[in-house]
Amino acid sequence: MEVRAKKALGQHFLTDQSIAKTIVNALETDSSLPKDVLEIGPGMGVLTQYLLQRDDLDLRMVELDGESVDYLVSHFPGMQGRLFQADYLRLDIHKIIPCPYRIIGNFPYNISSQIFFKILDDKDCVPEVVCMIQKEVADRIAEKPGTKTYGILSVLLQAWYDIEYIVAVGPGAFAPPPKVKSAVIRLKRNSRKELGVDEKLFKQVVKTAFNQRRKTLRNALKPMITEKMISEGIVEDPVFNLRAEQLGVEDFVELTRLF
Repeated sequence: MEVRAKKALGQHFLTDQSIAKTIVNALETDSSLPKDVLEIGPGMGVLTQYLLQRDDLDLRMVELDGESVDYLVSHFPGMQGRLFQADYLRLDIHKIIPCPYRIIGNFPYNISSQIFFKILDDKDCVPEVVCMIQKEVADRIAEKPGTKTYGILSVLLQAWYDIEYIVAVGPGAFAPPPKVKSAVIRLKRNSRKELGVDEKLFKQVVKTAFNQRRKTLRNALKPMITEKMISEGIVEDPVFNLRAEQLGVEDFVELTRLF
């Protein structure tokens, strides 16, 4: 039994076993980290086979594709209570795994950004993420301020996680080969407990600033600037002369404070 890769689900099955081992080994063995691990989109189990060999992990899996679920059940014993057929983006994750837990997976490239936004919503429960994603997205997430690649996900993820680039992966490691390059990254929760500003407002400022990234912040953030801010001269702060890509995480925190 084979599973057909479905374009609508963004499926490209990893076939390179050495890369699969590299991804699984990137999940740290630190005993202070939770044993509970969630694999997103196990597909045909290329990571699953190695994850199940690790005694330090208690694995759960979420897979949307029914054909993949049938394959996993038929090829791996003991899937009962471990494998859940569901859409990760719509799933109440704490119904299947306790907090805290770690995440691993070859994320479907067409929804990887949405996956990261959901991880951010549960960041206090997720101390580590190891994933393979499109290289362009990996570069963006790990990028520093001052470049065209640096963007919304860069700021929001770097606010809460340290990003480590593990390895680049070519299209030949997959079946069918994707048209893009891939990369494996690791996210480790940093020591930040809170931003010191309203988190929803912080997200709004970051997203609004980058939505018109070629403009200065004074113009890009115009929809958010109030008459009170204008009358009090807050918008004359030099930061408003900059563009979004020039600000680091702490700069965005300070900018949010001005609002």
